[in-house]
Amino acid sequence: MAEKKNGIDQTLIRDLANILNDTDLTEIEVEQDDLRIRVSRAGNTQYIQAPAYAAAPVAAPAAIAAPAAAAPAAAARNPANTVSAPMVGTAYMAPAPGARAFIEVGATVKEGQTLLIIEAMKTMNQIPAPKSGKVVEILVEDGSPVEYGQALVVVE
Repeated sequence: MAEKKNGIDQTLIRDLANILNDTDLTEIEVEQDDLRIRVSRAGNTQYIQAPAYAAAPVAAPAAIAAPAAAAPAAAARNPANTVSAPMVGTAYMAPAPGARAFIEVGATVKEGQTLLIIEAMKTMNQIPAPKSGKVVEILVEDGSPVEYGQALVVVE
């Protein structure tokens, strides 16, 4: 019989963890009846369950060129004050469409407070503030694609 503690099948969790190791996946989720188990080895990334966003419209070539023009200005910022994307995905400034944004320019944030969400592979990943301070600049737009290492927010 499977080893259970507080109603959770620990053998199943161990089996899922072994599947992660054997396949080099970073996350696996199993859902059966009213039980849902997610096993992840994504490091310090925090996950939240959020409603699915509508697919972002495909940007015109001119819209793609605009962020590239802003890149030299981003390079001049103090890297210690810049929060960068830890993954490739789509940035969302609010927990759900039409909801109030997590942050705005001029707002004071605390270390660990959610600045925005990056959706990667249907998973909503909270991006926390690395330190307390004031939001000086938001460098991405809601629903825009982001690249690994891309500057997202400046907190001083």
